[in-house]
Amino acid sequence: MKTRVCDMFGIDLPIFAFSHCRDVVAAVSKAGGLGVLGALAFSPEQLEIELNWIDEHVDGKPYGVDVVMPAKYAGAGELDPDRMGEQLKEMIPQQHRDWVDQLLAEHDVPKLPDEDRSEGLLGWVHEKGREQVQIALEHPIKLLANALGSPPKDVVDLAHEHGVKVAALCGSVPQAERHVNQGVDIVVAQGGEAGGHTGDVASLILWPDVVDAISPTPVLAAGGIGTGRQIAAALALGCEGVWTGSIWLTTAESDTGTMAMEKLLEAGARDTVRSRSWTGKPARMLRTEWTEAWEREDSPGTLPMPLQFMLINDAMRRINKFNVKELTTMPVGQIVGRMNKVRPVRDVMFDLVDEFVEASQKLEKLVEE
Repeated sequence: MKTRVCDMFGIDLPIFAFSHCRDVVAAVSKAGGLGVLGALAFSPEQLEIELNWIDEHVDGKPYGVDVVMPAKYAGAGELDPDRMGEQLKEMIPQQHRDWVDQLLAEHDVPKLPDEDRSEGLLGWVHEKGREQVQIALEHPIKLLANALGSPPKDVVDLAHEHGVKVAALCGSVPQAERHVNQGVDIVVAQGGEAGGHTGDVASLILWPDVVDAISPTPVLAAGGIGTGRQIAAALALGCEGVWTGSIWLTTAESDTGTMAMEKLLEAGARDTVRSRSWTGKPARMLRTEWTEAWEREDSPGTLPMPLQFMLINDAMRRINKFNVKELTTMPVGQIVGRMNKVRPVRDVMFDLVDEFVEASQKLEKLVEE
């Protein structure tokens, strides 16, 4: 399973694993792939702690960091860096705050202690994303990825100055072409089956279209990948590797909460939905009473990024802290239907490779000599 990206990063397997959990990142890299830490949820101080831990536990293997620097968001270019959080909070209508409180009251969700509350901004805007980039580049990372839109040209150039490759996710051919024009080294073509922010083009259509459009730039396939057969299909369609995410949520190393884990293990492929209720942009997540509520007639509608996440952040913390099952949701792809037991990362990696080999051998037998 050796491709160009293996040589680019010095890895044994072209399997990239996105995770917010440092243990998963280190375990994947040590197993021959490339773990990528999602930096979004961390403050600058916490991100430094997480990366220091990975440096100490990854056994010198390569890893990457994923940030979120969206192309468009509320207040872009108009915010005072010193008052950014306060200014954005002022943009959230009271009507929306009241409705979220009403929804939580309907399900008897207790309030959080003051010390558990959060402003909810984190890395959803360029200014915060740049802070995370600076911290990441002070560590021996090999890849910097941007999850939403093309990374700014100066960020791409800065990464290259540090000897770091840059990747960006896309859901369409035009997005992929914009990434390449910005100097991105790798494009992740993410089909609509994927968890989190995703477009609406299916993987089997998107992958070859992007490969053909931006050749010779390497393309990683993303969107519902959780088996070796799917990896074989991605490589057969011209991709150089795969970008995985959801399958690591139910690994033994994952920090997924007990209630969320239970729901993931129970869910089928049709138990997800693309919803704006998480960040204001379409993201695939578990379909629950939370996502359904935002489609009700009395819903005030979602807000643009980053206001929606700031609006609901404390609500999500309350739901998770008090294990409110009917409202518990999280980003996850349609591959969740195959995530039905907890396994160590190493076992998942072994099964991916083993099934890829088996699938490849079957295809070879179909070719007449």
